[in-house]
Parts: sequence; structure tokens; C-alpha cells
Amino acid sequence: MIEQKTSDVQSSYDSVADEYVRHIYDELRHKPLDRQLLDRFANCVRGAGLACDLGCGPGQVARHLFARGVAVCGVDLSPGMVEQARQLNPGIEFHQGDMKELDVPDEAWAGIAAFYAIVNLSHAEVAQASREMWRVLRLGGRLLLSFHIGDEVSHEKSLWGRAVCLDFYFFRPEDVAGHLRAAGFEIEEIIEREPYAPEVEYQSRRAYIFARKAAAETTTA
Repeated sequence: MIEQKTSDVQSSYDSVADEYVRHIYDELRHKPLDRQLLDRFANCVRGAGLACDLGCGPGQVARHLFARGVAVCGVDLSPGMVEQARQLNPGIEFHQGDMKELDVPDEAWAGIAAFYAIVNLSHAEVAQASREMWRVLRLGGRLLLSFHIGDEVSHEKSLWGRAVCLDFYFFRPEDVAGHLRAAGFEIEEIIEREPYAPEVEYQSRRAYIFARKAAAETTTA
């Protein structure tokens, strides 16, 4: 079932990749807090090694970090999104990959910025992705994770006039923090905000978690 869902997510984003660029690529221009938090992340990882824009879409977060002197790459499940990112962001490397099972060596990255990368993952999959992010981060590596706040799951069959098959998950901050702690992360700060204007984004509360790879992995039965 997870394999089929992953395939649905991949093909859905492939089908809307060009429309995603039109609607989302310049979104940070209208989101001052998001830019501020990304700048804070950049200050933590600049010069420490390679950082990843995980679930990068067309690469707008990678572009922002790159402009602030961060050595950055991008990974996305959708080959269509990766192709858009490569065209829009010369000088940054982008690769196709699944955040639940990354084809990346242990301790490869100094940081991960995952902006809404978990929006199509169930709780069990978020736990799995959290363990993968812990694995690929260096000791002391930083994570900035953002998501929609809530309990609901919304199923979408159409996006920007294109047929899709996507489940959008909302999460309580304490639940996501729990998944990260179970993976071995130390939570540094949880920030919440009200939505920006309707013309800027979907009207949901948002959460951002700053976390750090702690010294020892937590093991669970």
C-alpha cells in the first residue's frame, strides 16, 4: 500500500510540475517569517558542509539558501519537479529520491531544510523519514522542518486543473516533535504562525521545528 501511494504521489507531482512553478516558485517573496527562519538555518550550516533542500519541488528553498552562501543540493520524489528545479536553478545539483529511503551515505549532510516535505506522509511514514534524516545528518547537523498544523487528512483529486491522487496530512507539533525525538533529534525550538493572506497560501496554521542531531541515537523496541 505504501509503494502504491508513493507512486501516486510521484506521478501526481510530475503531472503538475509546471503549474507548481507558476503558483509556488516565488512564494518566499511574500513570506517574511519563512525567509527569516531560512536565514537562521543558513547561518547555522554555512561553511559546515553540504545542506539539502529535502522535498525541494522546483527548488525555491535551495535557491534562497544558495543565495546566502550555503552549499546546497535538492532532493525530490518527482522527476518532473527535479527537472524543473534543474532548469530554474543552474549551479545547484538536484536529484530524484524518496525521503523515507534516501540513496545517501550516513552522515552526508550538515543540514536539512524540509519545507512541507512531509505533507503527503502518514504518521508512520513521518517516523520513517525522521529516522532517515537522522541517519544522513552529521553529528550536530541541523534540521528545519515545516508543516501544516491540524489533525485532518485531505484527499485531492485535482490540483490546478490537473488530475492527481494526493493525501495531504496535517499534524500537531507535539506529534511531529515526538517522531523527531524518537529518531534521536534534540528539539531546539517550535514556532507556529497564522496563515498569510489567502492570495499567498492555503489558509492553515503552520509550524516550524528547529532540531539538531544529538550525540546518540534513541533506540525503540
